[in-house]
Amino acid sequence: KSGGIGGVRKLVMMDSSEKVLHYGSDSDCNSNSNSDSDSDDTTSNTNNEAYEFMKMTDEEKARCSTYKLHADYDNNKKLPFPDGTFDLVLSSTSMHWINDLPSLMSEIHRVLKPDGCFLFAMVGGGSTLGELSTSLSLGELEREGGMSPHVGPFVDFSDVGSLLSSAGFNLTTVDVDTVKLAYPNAMVLMEHLQRMGENNACLNRRPFVSVDTFLAASCVYDTMFPLIDGEGDDGSGSVEATVQIIYGIGWVPHDSQPKPKERGSAKHKVGDVVVDETKSEK
Repeated sequence: KSGGIGGVRKLVMMDSSEKVLHYGSDSDCNSNSNSDSDSDDTTSNTNNEAYEFMKMTDEEKARCSTYKLHADYDNNKKLPFPDGTFDLVLSSTSMHWINDLPSLMSEIHRVLKPDGCFLFAMVGGGSTLGELSTSLSLGELEREGGMSPHVGPFVDFSDVGSLLSSAGFNLTTVDVDTVKLAYPNAMVLMEHLQRMGENNACLNRRPFVSVDTFLAASCVYDTMFPLIDGEGDDGSGSVEATVQIIYGIGWVPHDSQPKPKERGSAKHKVGDVVVDETKSEK
């Protein structure tokens, strides 16, 4: 078949937030004006998407058709697609909000076709917002005599490979990128996190934190984590914040994929090969 962008002919965009899914489109504006009725919102979104499709030229229609789907995985625990639907599943910095990662990866494996690919980037790692977590804990301990979680939990880099393998993926590859960000102070960092919707969402979080605790945490942050020259993205800022992005890829098993030989089928020891190559170089 012809058409598509880079071989992609159909694209399904899924998000748990309908407003985020339709942000910036005409359907988003109509959805806000009809917020009193969910059924009216759905009809309005569908009509506007159909209208936008009708305005497209034949060339644009042939390039790639996109469908936007509102679905909440955490509540349903099942992706709304039959088995073997997609050739490729992508996720970009959103999986850290999933409570049950093993179940999600198993579902992604289910909806992929044989030799299908799962490619993702996920906020995680043991160092993500570690400076902020430490500062808030010390500030709270100093002012209130106890500690509570202020930064949401992140999956550890060493666990991602086993999660992919346990879900049934083959040829898994995992990598991590550590990014140092510069901020004027801890208060600005917390404001940015809140405006991005990335503030603490733990169920057992404290409903209220005193101003004294925030001030103490900010002072601890300034003292313990000053910006080191050359580590930030730019020259502005006096404190640093660490964020780790975990990248991963996994493939659904298929006969065409390379497979390891059976255990015990080797005829030579690795040491013998190394010794022979060393002698030949001399």
